[in-house]
Amino acid sequence: MVLNDKILTLLGFAAKAGKLSYGFDTTVTAIKKGKSGLVLTACDISEKSKKEIEFFATQRTVPYIVLKDTDIEALSKAVGRKCGIVSVNDSGFADACRKAYF
Repeated sequence: MVLNDKILTLLGFAAKAGKLSYGFDTTVTAIKKGKSGLVLTACDISEKSKKEIEFFATQRTVPYIVLKDTDIEALSKAVGRKCGIVSVNDSGFADACRKAYF
């Protein structure tokens, strides 16, 4: 759980810096425009949303992580907006989140 806390803290900083896209549609748009460096989802989003966002991410070779111990409520609290899917649109924040996860 400490691992996800670090990622959620980084996401909070990225949100304040304006480097996130929130929700399914804006994340897909960021992926298609080549702006997304990383896609993160809460563990409790629908299976349909998981499959579709994973499809778009892998199609454009964007790393995709399901935060196993983080639900929509926790992710929303971290980024300051209700959402279960976020795109990190900054290479520095994306790299920091990937390093914290792996």
